[in-house]
Amino acid sequence: MGANIAERRKLRGWTQAALAERLDVDAETISRFERGATLPSLLTLERISACLRVRVGELLTESSAQPDAQATILSAWLADLDERDRDFVLELVKSACDHLRRA
Repeated sequence: MGANIAERRKLRGWTQAALAERLDVDAETISRFERGATLPSLLTLERISACLRVRVGELLTESSAQPDAQATILSAWLADLDERDRDFVLELVKSACDHLRRA
């Protein structure tokens, strides 16, 4: 779980301190969660998942190279963009996939 929290945090470009500030906890608390030294309470886990915009289950499962897991990562990247920018990124990804399928 700690690795998933760290991965999702880094995908957003946040430091441990930035996530901690959003959750109103110490940065050391985030560090302990990510290292697996301590586990967050269910309430804190729900707050972390809401802040990172992922389901609690995604934080609890192992990381995966499966397309569904990768789509979740892309979703996190797109979440903070406005609609026009999301459409632009999606078109780029589609064009790249189309190109690679033809190669």
